[in-house]
Amino acid sequence: MSKATRVSIEKEFARLKCLSNRTPESTDEEMRNSVSKLADYRDGAIFITYYDGNTEWERHPVGDEIVLVIEGQTTLILLEGGRETPNELREGELFVVPQNIWHRFETPSKMKVWSVTPQPTDHRVDRPDNS
Repeated sequence: MSKATRVSIEKEFARLKCLSNRTPESTDEEMRNSVSKLADYRDGAIFITYYDGNTEWERHPVGDEIVLVIEGQTTLILLEGGRETPNELREGELFVVPQNIWHRFETPSKMKVWSVTPQPTDHRVDRPDNS
């Protein structure tokens, strides 16, 4: 039986520090204070993150990822059929990243994001050769 979980997203974001100038090479140690796992969920977890900059490429081979911009804006870039497709997301907008699709974020100013992320997650600093 699962246990019920109640989380204040506002309080959890208040504990985070913005990671400025995030890069695909940012280390787990550098990101430690800018991300929080809120709860386990199915085959992954619910996370919040607070940063600006660009992320590495990632994909989720076992399920879709749900991304919700809480504050700020970002461009979510999908790699499909060898082509990069930018998707502008603003505060209050949600995006479902399809299973196994490589994607990354370009975020020029501070953004708070909430996500339901299946595990495992594959990561690549360089653009993947295949989508």
